[in-house]
Amino acid sequence: MDIKSMKNYLYWLYCQFELITCSYLMEPWEKLLFYTFNITMLVMVLYAAYIFVPVHVSTAFQFFLHLVGNQRENTVSILK
Repeated sequence: MDIKSMKNYLYWLYCQFELITCSYLMEPWEKLLFYTFNITMLVMVLYAAYIFVPVHVSTAFQFFLHLVGNQRENTVSILK
């Protein structure tokens, strides 16, 4: 794929995005607010996913290992 067709494809995607969100009807200052809000929300969601998803996956993995049977012996049962 050459550079010109890639440029045209990206422009086409941008036009599709503007049509879907109806942002082509907005004034420039409204577009700035709209895009700033959307980018901020996207960054916050990606940051939250980066921080919290690995913890939840690890916890779920430990829980399922516990269900399958790879569980440690309880120290209370050893003492009895």
